[in-house]
Amino acid sequence: MFLRELRNPLLEPLGDSAVFRPSDGAGPRLAFSTDSFVVKPRFFPGGDIGELAINGTVNDLAMSGARPLYLAVALILEEGLAISELERIASSIASAASAAGVTVAAGDTKVVERGKGDGVYINTSGVGIIDDGLDLSPSQVRDGDQVIVSGTIGDHGMAIMIARGELELELDLESDTAPLNGLVATLLESVDGVRCLRDPTRGGVATVLNEIAMAADLAVVLDEAALPIRPEVNGACEILGIDPLYVANEGKLIAIVAPADAGTAIAALRRHPIGEQSAIIGTVTSEPRGMVLLDTAFGGSRVVDMLAGDPLPRIC
Repeated sequence: MFLRELRNPLLEPLGDSAVFRPSDGAGPRLAFSTDSFVVKPRFFPGGDIGELAINGTVNDLAMSGARPLYLAVALILEEGLAISELERIASSIASAASAAGVTVAAGDTKVVERGKGDGVYINTSGVGIIDDGLDLSPSQVRDGDQVIVSGTIGDHGMAIMIARGELELELDLESDTAPLNGLVATLLESVDGVRCLRDPTRGGVATVLNEIAMAADLAVVLDEAALPIRPEVNGACEILGIDPLYVANEGKLIAIVAPADAGTAIAALRRHPIGEQSAIIGTVTSEPRGMVLLDTAFGGSRVVDMLAGDPLPRIC
């Protein structure tokens, strides 16, 4: 609906960030992104809505290859929100910005009536600089490229579900929320053959890879045995009837890398503290175009479709 009304060359790619140069064509390319956060509960094992809001926009900028520089933070607060909670969120925003090396340069607050805002919603927007010569996009993906994930999948979505207390499960599981710009910098400094980066948030690894496959007009074949999934996440997903491939992550990236550089890329990622469990999970192929397949542990193969609906609402 909105693309139809607002269609323009910057918006049409529907990437994690818009990439552009200043209107006079001079200076470096910039990446610009915005995101809103409505997670419930606001505080969860491994993080909270403030930290998540900073990391989310930092990561969207990093996926375009940008060095995130400045963020704007806007909060919609519900009348009656405890000041102690707001202080805790403000502290988390500051700590997360410091950890990511970005400056919160602008902000806004609004208050809505009691019962109209569910405590607090946060919007963050950010801008970063992309080095000349770097072009990360699905259009760069080629047949034979390797698909890498930077760690275990599904941690954030399952941690949020369990934190809500709706499930009688006792699992020691934390969100993976983290800034990815340092990990991306390590990867790009070590490897020339990085084609495309994405962070598999809402909709998980499956949805991101479907988007890449459709945009590149190629296929992705995943190896089920190579997928890094914590036993706790796998068990919770089995109980709920949810495929871990569709569960959100907030501190992992998907990298499509030239086959000759895949080994170097894995080694570089594993040198970074949040990339120690990086793994090659699949290969780009020419057929069937625009689709994602999973080679199962039983020797068969199945189609991994784009997520229809959302089994995990209010996770980010």
